[in-house]
Amino acid sequence: MAAERGIWIGKQLFRMMVLLGAVTVAVFALLSVSPIDPLTANVGQTALGSMSPEQVEKLREYWGTDQPALSRFLAWAGDFIRGDMGTSLLYRRPVKEIIWERFLNSVWLMGSAWVLSGVIGFGLGILAGRKQGGVADRLVTGYCMLIASTPAFWIAMILLLIFAVHLQWLPIGLAVPIGVAAEQVTAADRISHMVLPAAALSLTGISNIAMHTRQKMAEVMESDYVLFARARGETERSIIWRHGIRNVALPALTLQFASISEIFGGSVLVEQVFSYPGLGQTAVTAGLGSDVPLLMGVTVITAAIVFGGNAVANILYGLVDPRMKNRRKKS
Repeated sequence: MAAERGIWIGKQLFRMMVLLGAVTVAVFALLSVSPIDPLTANVGQTALGSMSPEQVEKLREYWGTDQPALSRFLAWAGDFIRGDMGTSLLYRRPVKEIIWERFLNSVWLMGSAWVLSGVIGFGLGILAGRKQGGVADRLVTGYCMLIASTPAFWIAMILLLIFAVHLQWLPIGLAVPIGVAAEQVTAADRISHMVLPAAALSLTGISNIAMHTRQKMAEVMESDYVLFARARGETERSIIWRHGIRNVALPALTLQFASISEIFGGSVLVEQVFSYPGLGQTAVTAGLGSDVPLLMGVTVITAAIVFGGNAVANILYGLVDPRMKNRRKKS
């Protein structure tokens, strides 16, 4: 039994690595056929026109645009496996350092939003599902339907206008105060700058987990064993805890791990609204500037995190419901 479980987990991890490799190849291929030229994007058409052919050729050699796409990809992949992500063409710094700095900002932002959306969504789902059709159920369902159809950037702009511009309770953007040295930035400063972006991300992520938990909770509350528990005289609180929460907690947790991709997708837009220096804004900057090494590094790291979350969700589903493994074997 343990050996079969280990083999199945190994297959999930192998599948994640194959998907990660496929995404890496696809992104590099798309960048290779992109009409944006790194020289034009970063040097400028006017400056290129005033240079001699020898100078332009040296620039092409420096940017690596004079080599075939396959040679560039193999060289990049070999360096990446050895831990060298290359040098950013925009920042003139190692890609590894830039990603690490932006990752620290993003991990606190997206991590807090991920936890908040999971906890609040799970609580709202329990509240709505305990009495299907009640006032709480209608309010939670209406809220989830509204939020699910609302873009993340629009929610971010509303929060920005209300709490930063009108009320002036929180900073307008960035990750730290402007004009303050790094050693003088406190934890309270970082938290205050992170509140609005995290709130925007968590609000958009609540609906999925809330509606899933609501449905599972409603099924539990209408089941035969809950009916028998009521007949035995168990209180409503005991039924919710012993039969409700315990039965829907793990499925909700697996769904929450699978929602990491939604958090990353929303962070790209939210970070742009608040000018928050995270991985999302870095990816946009690298894409617009044709910074292939930086964009490839950000893509691989974010894809690894997203696929890792999906792999954890699949593994948890298999542990909770062994039928999932049997279905995958048949397929």
